[in-house]
Amino acid sequence: MEKSGDGFVRADQIDLKSLDEQLERHLNRAWTMEKNKKKDQEDYSTTTTTSAAAAAAAVSPPAAVTTTSRRQRQEWEIDPSKLIIKSVIARGTFGTVHRGIYDGQDVAVKLLDWGEEGHRTEAEIAALRAAFTQEVAVWHKLEHPNVTKFIGATVGAADLNIQTENGHIGMPSNICCVIVEYLPGGALKSYLIKNRRKKLAFKVVVQMALDLARGLSYLHSQKIVHRDVKTENMLLDKTRTVKIADFGVARVEASNPNDMTGETGTLGYMAPEVLNGNPYNRKCDVYSFGICLWEIYCCDMPYPDLSFSEVTSAVVRQNLRPEIPRCCPSSLANVMKRCWDANPDKRPEMDEVVTMLEAIDTSKGGGMIPADQQQGCLCFRKNRGP
Repeated sequence: MEKSGDGFVRADQIDLKSLDEQLERHLNRAWTMEKNKKKDQEDYSTTTTTSAAAAAAAVSPPAAVTTTSRRQRQEWEIDPSKLIIKSVIARGTFGTVHRGIYDGQDVAVKLLDWGEEGHRTEAEIAALRAAFTQEVAVWHKLEHPNVTKFIGATVGAADLNIQTENGHIGMPSNICCVIVEYLPGGALKSYLIKNRRKKLAFKVVVQMALDLARGLSYLHSQKIVHRDVKTENMLLDKTRTVKIADFGVARVEASNPNDMTGETGTLGYMAPEVLNGNPYNRKCDVYSFGICLWEIYCCDMPYPDLSFSEVTSAVVRQNLRPEIPRCCPSSLANVMKRCWDANPDKRPEMDEVVTMLEAIDTSKGGGMIPADQQQGCLCFRKNRGP
């Protein structure tokens, strides 16, 4: 792991990608290993009890020696004995997400795999563990109402046992576990899809936008660039508060923008400089926020009919952006336009975006007008939309 000149951790070497098929093969192998392990222990215990007791009586090391011989647990490390893993709630390129309970609290459990044995060298796995450890130490300290609460993690270890409702299983050494608060409202994108026909009230649009903006402003104040801001990575709690989640490709911002390059993010939300492979900074998150703001207002998807190459070319070379509906209040449309400006330097900081959104008057409506109500021009009505 490299460090930037001002002491911030370079986290760009971390790679948490895995395949679900690999993970399931690991878990199946873990069950087999656990079964064999129990059998061996039963056979072994009958022949070693007497000799072990004699050895313990003959040599009794001080308690302090036993304690210090164990690796000291990091403050963010979980106690596996307190974890119960339940059903799978999501699968993706980064692993599998489960419902769970940790120390009596409802949680989401993300199992991450660093690759099938033989695909990575021991040195590579060690480097990934070191990178992950430093990255987790950063997330552990984040505390904000619009950022999903990080509860703890454990780096893969050969003796790690996870408790499930069907008993205990041993996890392969390449598996690590991340635990965050469980948010019952699901992904913001799913909520928007459910409201695609009837749209959202304007005050709801602005409140959700404020939640996301405040969360991003906080991350940027901590020198964290999310790099994959999209509605799919935003979760809702039971009160419909938006919280930023999925920090799989996030990293501490480099002091030199030239140190941050590469196409990291999701098509449709990626800033022109990212699509073009140019250096970028936290302003790439501001661009993505502008796209999310449009999506929240319209309850629709940006560029649904364009391929990757078409979007890349049009966004970078033709300044393509989602079309803002005529019924959208100018105060909100202005935020979108400023955020997705082609020039990163002209985009506002997220704390300024928060101020702009807080100043919007939602008392007169202004929400997106559903398609079945768009009869003639409604944009000059006093109350425009819900």
